[in-house]
Amino acid sequence: MRAGVTGWAHPLQALAEARGMLFPWVPVFLALGIGLWFGLRDEPGAAFYAVALAVFLAMVALRLWGPEGWHPLAIALACMAFGLLAAGARGHLQAAPVLAFRYYGPVEGRIIEVDRSSSDHIRITLDRVVLERLPPDRTPATVRLSLHGPPEFVPEPGPTVILTGHLAPPQAPSEPRGLDFQRIAYFERLGAVGYTRTPVLILGPPEPGQQAINRLRAHLSAAITARIDGQAGAFAAGAVTGDRSGITEATVADLRDSNLAHLLAISGMNLAFLTGFVFAALRYGVALVPAVALRVNAKKLAALVALAVAGFYLLLSGGNLATERAFLMAAVMLGAVLLDRRALSLRSVALSACVLLIWKPESLLNAGFQMSFAATVVLIAGFGALEGQVLREKLPRWTMPLFTLVLSSVLAGAATAPFAAAHFNRFTDYGLLANLLTVPAMGLCIMPGAVVAALLAPLGLAAPGLWLMDLGSRWILLVAAWVAGWDGAVTGIPMPGPWVLPLMTLGVLWAVVWRRWLRLPGLAPVALALLLWVQTERAPVLISADGAQVGLLGAEGRALASPRGAGFAAQSWLENDGDLAEPAAAAARPGFSGPQGARAFRIGGVEAVHLKGKSAPKALAGACATAGLVILAAEAETVPEGCRLIDQTLLARTGGMALWPEKDGTLRMEAARQGTRLWSPQTQAKARPQRLARAE
Repeated sequence: MRAGVTGWAHPLQALAEARGMLFPWVPVFLALGIGLWFGLRDEPGAAFYAVALAVFLAMVALRLWGPEGWHPLAIALACMAFGLLAAGARGHLQAAPVLAFRYYGPVEGRIIEVDRSSSDHIRITLDRVVLERLPPDRTPATVRLSLHGPPEFVPEPGPTVILTGHLAPPQAPSEPRGLDFQRIAYFERLGAVGYTRTPVLILGPPEPGQQAINRLRAHLSAAITARIDGQAGAFAAGAVTGDRSGITEATVADLRDSNLAHLLAISGMNLAFLTGFVFAALRYGVALVPAVALRVNAKKLAALVALAVAGFYLLLSGGNLATERAFLMAAVMLGAVLLDRRALSLRSVALSACVLLIWKPESLLNAGFQMSFAATVVLIAGFGALEGQVLREKLPRWTMPLFTLVLSSVLAGAATAPFAAAHFNRFTDYGLLANLLTVPAMGLCIMPGAVVAALLAPLGLAAPGLWLMDLGSRWILLVAAWVAGWDGAVTGIPMPGPWVLPLMTLGVLWAVVWRRWLRLPGLAPVALALLLWVQTERAPVLISADGAQVGLLGAEGRALASPRGAGFAAQSWLENDGDLAEPAAAAARPGFSGPQGARAFRIGGVEAVHLKGKSAPKALAGACATAGLVILAAEAETVPEGCRLIDQTLLARTGGMALWPEKDGTLRMEAARQGTRLWSPQTQAKARPQRLARAE
């Protein structure tokens, strides 16, 4: 291409001449602006947004009236500025009350969602929340509770209920740069989470016309599970309607460890199978009737009906982020068919990414967004590169389905593996084999069976479709359990540093978008990202936000001070270490000594002790006299002079904490809760890294 000739001598002119290839970079620069906003330590003020708006307007003016050679640079900077503005606007628009304290008492609200928690309990999400003695302007917009009480109640969306529950604010990250559930909950307008051990009482039935889609989803799920027994029915319901409340934790673990959990996410593949089946069935069905085929454009009619089906499926599935992205991709593809344009191209992927990033900028940080777009981009680029060399009359036609299945699985697996490893800290060693064995069942049995069952159910003839769904679901679960049970099915991967995924993504995108030798520079950031990932260091000591758990990194992995306490944080630490051990096993590792209420350990040159239990405050003075650092799982009323103390008073400001030994014998403290953002507790003080000096 011409840009490759003028190349580095006149970069701006080369970019201007290559402008037909530059549109895929638009969502990349949007993402850079959004990522910059989320990466800020403290919430920006009006001056920040005024500067971003000024830059955006100046770049628009430069694009409209400036020299042509500057147009690509102007568009790139305008996209970055617009990404900043879009993220800021979205952040302020999503503001909703967050519970500021632990609450126990009556909770009233309307059920809007039913799912299952990681602890294998049914979980409900309520809106129209009423909490005792809490004014409406301080009451969360939505709350989520796990049902630990009697199992007789089977909730469904719609009714207004009342219960006695324990509620707390969404948790801060369990460690610095860990998963920030506070941020996720903020953008979902989720103001509190908790549980109940009491029965859930229905105060009122669903209002007419309210929660109709959610009730339809519950009705369809119940119909599927009533006709398909056991976990096969729960899986079929989850894959078709998005209702995963019936799927047990054991089934989820098998799907996760065999790299088949994505089959439950109503995302690109599920929607592609559904719309593809509807499109093909209608198009070829019309072709079977010559009188109709000669008078209508079967291709465009099929695209229009498939688009309507995709839209309905988006509503039915609950409209989660993965489904929204999949619908946008399907809409762009089917819209291209209607407009006689190429359906699958990097431009269509870029367009759908732009829409989603502007609409929901927080989706950039979502694992599903990153993995689905990575898979789509690499699939289009991979099949495009092989189209002329292999796919066009180079292979016998009967081998094409098998070749397409293997190649798509390899490309999608390679594209999503780094993101899956970074977000979920695991690599499924036999995931490719499991996908090769099960993906055809999703496309040939479950989704077509769902369409057939839906069409024939009004006639009482849904049995053939349900039989197909049952067959496909049982096969997928059989393969999942089989593969997950193999030795070495899962390899733990440590959490990467903050620059790893951005560098890797930019390098791969560079190699995909450009042509010939211009692709080679993309290898440099990928290599640098892998090097940074390998050299990532984990914190020697981690402390939970309530002080109830301490994790000490040793030769055998991270040892825990106690087999119980701060279970979510402990599990997160081990996963982020790339450690597949359970907390109980980690608590048996060497590193701590002494009784459970006073566990002693050493970090660098500092002797430390972790005090926990009812008698812990009384033991503080004695511990301070002998240890250089004391961690207290309580609030200290008085601190002995010269004592280096981390207690719940400090942890309330910092959240979880990491400790690093320094060469001068001090300990560097790194807080999980740093700075003040929209999703941070408004009363918190800014938690800057500090040094804990060596005790004299």
